[in-house]
Amino acid sequence: MLVLRILIGVGLAYLVLLLLAWLFQDRLAFPAPRAKLPDPKRVGVEDGERVELVSADGTMLVGWYLAPKKLKPPPTSPTSRGLLWFYGNGETVAAIWPIVREFQPPGTAVLVLDYPGYGGSGGRATEGALYAAADAAYAALAARPDVDPQRIYVYGRSLGSAVATYTAAHHPVAGLILESPFTNAAAMAKYHYGLLPRFLLRLSLDNVANVRRVSCPILLFHGDADRLVPTAMGMAVAAAAVGPVEVVLIHGAGHNDTYDIGGRSYRDKMWQFIGRTVP
Repeated sequence: MLVLRILIGVGLAYLVLLLLAWLFQDRLAFPAPRAKLPDPKRVGVEDGERVELVSADGTMLVGWYLAPKKLKPPPTSPTSRGLLWFYGNGETVAAIWPIVREFQPPGTAVLVLDYPGYGGSGGRATEGALYAAADAAYAALAARPDVDPQRIYVYGRSLGSAVATYTAAHHPVAGLILESPFTNAAAMAKYHYGLLPRFLLRLSLDNVANVRRVSCPILLFHGDADRLVPTAMGMAVAAAAVGPVEVVLIHGAGHNDTYDIGGRSYRDKMWQFIGRTVP
């Protein structure tokens, strides 16, 4: 009888675990930290401005637009390249704006938005809501009078890689930059939550499927000591791409220290990739 009771208790506990996994998987994938969006001018970013957009589902989104840095000699074209920046699942514009500012390529405008439910944006974070926000961000950047819509690049880190590959698969982009990309939500669930059956998973976040639809050049960064998103996943994403891919391994970097360890080499490689076209 004791063994039977233990088995029943374990079974009930497992059922509760399955129920929680079903109910809260969006919260696990999208923790949605809140933070007030800083005023660019007040933090010393003179060429930045606060932007507000409305996605197709009516969600109010906020973020920053950074005007192109001036080049010497001046560019021959009246319009500049554009870069969409999609951050990781635990970040906000308030947390990463210094990195975005430091990594902004010369002669390139940058748009970075808080996802729905993140930072200062409204709504709730879901996979569909993130994609709707990406569509709105792309449309807003392409409509800028100082941005050439034929020279829009997309950058995505970790969770943002899925938003970036979605954008590149659904809109014309000049290049795609991925940092620490995973293959898809199912593989991540298996890696981190192996006891849970796959039928519970509602999320897709499928980088592999998306890059198979992308023909533009891809630059892929990954830390070779990443324990959260194994390097093998990044290599699988690179292998699935149909267009040209360059892989840059950041030696000694885990998942959250790639900017620090990669440093100027990371930044310069990104700038080189985006600067292939004439300013």
